[in-house]
Amino acid sequence: MGRIYTVANQKGGVGKTTTAISLGAYLANYGQKVLLVDLDPQSNATACLKIDKHHVRGGTYDVLIGTAPAASYILHNPRLKLSLLPASPALAGAEVELVSELARETRLKKGLEAVIERYDYVIIDCPPSLGLLTLNGLVAAQDGVIVPVQCEYLALEGLTQLNQTLERVREAVFPGLQVRGMVLTMFDARTILSSDVVEEVRRVFGEKVFKTVIPRSVRLAEAPSYGQPISQYAPASQGALAYAALAHEVLEGDGIYIPVPGSPS
Repeated sequence: MGRIYTVANQKGGVGKTTTAISLGAYLANYGQKVLLVDLDPQSNATACLKIDKHHVRGGTYDVLIGTAPAASYILHNPRLKLSLLPASPALAGAEVELVSELARETRLKKGLEAVIERYDYVIIDCPPSLGLLTLNGLVAAQDGVIVPVQCEYLALEGLTQLNQTLERVREAVFPGLQVRGMVLTMFDARTILSSDVVEEVRRVFGEKVFKTVIPRSVRLAEAPSYGQPISQYAPASQGALAYAALAHEVLEGDGIYIPVPGSPS
């Protein structure tokens, strides 16, 4: 049975989609079978893999509404060794359409049950909000939530709000919901503020914070416009090396040892 991680943070602009795509791409590079699930109506993860969201014939919307199984719409990129359940603008209407439905918060979880055995990892990219779509992503996160944390002033305030949301989800629908880890993103070594945020997040959350820190990177910002993950666009860049290290850290934490290139076997 594959692992399912949800990448979530209600604050926008923290590197959530970049983390979902980059982590997924490097897990695939390390030989894992990976499915990326785009649960954001903005379809950023879909667009970042060079797929026109306006031409998507079906995806997460259809899975949530129940009109078709997930397997019908999964796209596979053999060059990236990465699969995608895409999003389309129709997803924006899913929250309204699901309001009166029973067990509406478990739709994605149930939809993924039929395909999870095909993959080692499923990475779910949530929208920057705390609505029904994100709730579906959290309930589906059987192995935990990965939280990108931008190295800026308001990071801790946002984490407090997210922790409150996670606690409400535990109490209401999913007692086993856990934080797999927090990823410090957009770190700028030139500023004292970035270092202070890293220190404070580590002090408050301890071992829940990944050791890998993702730097602010022009290459990471450019990669989506070329429809490529950073592993393909600029594999030698600092951002790429950081996400490669993060994937390695995730695998080791899951008990999967993958030798680092160039290390003794």
